[in-house]
Amino acid sequence: MRNGGRGRVLVLDGLWNKTVAAVRSFGRRGLFVGVGERTRFAPAMFSRYCSRRFLHPSPVIRSDDFLPALESELSANRYDVMLATEFSTQNMIARHRKRFEPLTRFPYASETLSLRVQDKREIASLAQAHGIEIPKTYSPGNLGEANLLAGRLPYPVLVKPRFSSGGRGIVRVAGRDEFGRAYLQVHTRYPEPIIQECLPPGGDALCVAVLMNYRSEPRASFVYRRLREYPVTGGPSTLRESIRDDALRRKAEELLSSVGWIGVALAEFKVDPRDGRPKLLEVNPRFWGSLNHAIVCGVDFPWLLYRMAMDGDVEPQGEYRVGVRSRSLLPGELLHFARNPRRFRLSPGLSDFTIPDDLLSGADPWPALGRLSSLLPAVYDRELREVIFG
Repeated sequence: MRNGGRGRVLVLDGLWNKTVAAVRSFGRRGLFVGVGERTRFAPAMFSRYCSRRFLHPSPVIRSDDFLPALESELSANRYDVMLATEFSTQNMIARHRKRFEPLTRFPYASETLSLRVQDKREIASLAQAHGIEIPKTYSPGNLGEANLLAGRLPYPVLVKPRFSSGGRGIVRVAGRDEFGRAYLQVHTRYPEPIIQECLPPGGDALCVAVLMNYRSEPRASFVYRRLREYPVTGGPSTLRESIRDDALRRKAEELLSSVGWIGVALAEFKVDPRDGRPKLLEVNPRFWGSLNHAIVCGVDFPWLLYRMAMDGDVEPQGEYRVGVRSRSLLPGELLHFARNPRRFRLSPGLSDFTIPDDLLSGADPWPALGRLSSLLPAVYDRELREVIFG
């Protein structure tokens, strides 16, 4: 550690609520926290725990400018650890890891492995090889092969991009007459999507968050149930509850260990109401949107990842509080409320402020203002608009 024993960490992707959770985690522990983002209208930069604001070019559309700017920031401010909470930023840095290794620690898997784990076609194949059930899945290589499948698909089906998260790009197809148009729509933007049966409504949506050490051994796991989502038909959680499910936890850990995973990841399952068994939907090889929920329940993934980077490993973390709920009012619960026809019969309702929130905090109130202010640049900035609104 530098600066008289006070640790220094740079957290990128300041637009996201999960980044606010990480910044608060480090700040409460007395670390110097730098926050990076392409706009100053970023919630994490409004946090009382943000010690330095690092404005930089977009790592997506201006990577040639982003890389030297990041290198300069790291050289000038001597951070012990650098974290990225978004997949695109994480992979950009991993691709150029050798450039940054002399300047800081970056506890993430390689770009090649990250893309392999994010690939829904690849992860479905790996899951089946390890005895993990998945919905019926088809992987046509082109439009012609997809059209040949059209007559024997178990409608309704989902056409899903191989590389996406948070429900982006997924199209639901009710019947054969809609299939060709829907597949082409997704294929045009996300080449060679998979086709997956749409599980019947009624089964729980379950998630397993995992931290794997440098030897791909599990060091922390956390299981929760999604109670409300946005979109209402399925997407990131807006209200969730911690549960204990050791069998599901072991499945996620064993799958990630088998591919040699390093760092954090989230495995998403859906219980099939036809047989009561959870089916793996995808694995997100990055920090997840409801990160604050794990921290509230006693599994501080950002801090554990920081300590792993500093010390080489951490002790296994096995316990957390079960039955605890948290939510994301801005914007998740508000959007769910607006689109749910049962909005006035929701329980708990929006006015229940006893539930811990991803963003709202009396001890650190300004990130909520930052969330609202982040809408301003989205008016004229197409990339930010797509990031914020999907």
